[in-house]
Amino acid sequence: MSSRKAATARAVRRPASSAKPKAAVKAVAVKPKVVASNGVSAEAIRLAADIEREFAKHDDALTPEAMQTLMSALCRVYAAQVENGASHTPIPEGQIVSPTGVMLTASGLLRAANLAVFELGMWQSWTGK
Repeated sequence: MSSRKAATARAVRRPASSAKPKAAVKAVAVKPKVVASNGVSAEAIRLAADIEREFAKHDDALTPEAMQTLMSALCRVYAAQVENGASHTPIPEGQIVSPTGVMLTASGLLRAANLAVFELGMWQSWTGK
């Protein structure tokens, strides 16, 4: 095994709590490109800003139950929009979300639905989505 592969394998096995980030990345609120067209959308944008602001102060800004409730609702909304022909991504272009954050979230979503990455790959090849 090459030294690079060995280092990668060690990094993968290392618990997240002991991993040291290379550089701190602060979340930057991205102004929506389109003005919210209804009250719920405007409220969701305000809520997201409030969550980001509180999360910058402390990691436990949301309880696990609150985060799960929001994530569940957003998954259902996003899936319905895509099934109805929408082609936007769940995160806007220019939004600061680390690749690690995306992978952790995707992995958690798959685990919550009792799915494997293989099944995701098969579904993507069948549907083209």
